[in-house]
Amino acid sequence: MENWKQTVVDLLYWRDIKKSGAVFGASLFLLLSLTVFSIVSVTAYIALALLSVSISLRIYKGVLQAIQKSDEGHPFKQYLDTDVSVSEDLVKKYCNVALGHINRTAKELRRLFLVEDLVDSLKFAVLMWVFTYIGALFNGLTLLILALISLFSIPVVYERHQTQVDHYLGLISKNVNNIKELILSKVPGLKRKAE
Repeated sequence: MENWKQTVVDLLYWRDIKKSGAVFGASLFLLLSLTVFSIVSVTAYIALALLSVSISLRIYKGVLQAIQKSDEGHPFKQYLDTDVSVSEDLVKKYCNVALGHINRTAKELRRLFLVEDLVDSLKFAVLMWVFTYIGALFNGLTLLILALISLFSIPVVYERHQTQVDHYLGLISKNVNNIKELILSKVPGLKRKAE
């Protein structure tokens, strides 16, 4: 699991430019394709492209073997012999992880919608109100494209300009906390239970 996380970090920080570029380019191409075509069409086109490449390679290798009178066998033999079945333990592991996330999310949503804490529910309401404006400006695919571009660019920008970014984020955080404290002190009934 740790190796997988390191691979993702290496991709996002562009440690290997070819791999990161391939993943970023393929993902962006897929998302841009989905803005033009339906998911069924995009899936069918990708499958047709992969089939065209593999059939062409299979025919090419077959003709080459016939001309050279060699007996190399099937060009994809090593991949055909590979076990691609998913183990039951792996499925159980990830189902348990997903179940934990689903349960935590359900409890949090119950807490927010049933106003266990007024401040948190009001924050959630403001967030949903902001999302109505975001939803009016962008559709889901546009947000996914922006998220993908941010995912591959923000870590690199932060790594190169960490001190300046931390300085400005500290100033923003300080101002947001000051405004929050001001609002909490002015509006009756918004003080947290712990205070």
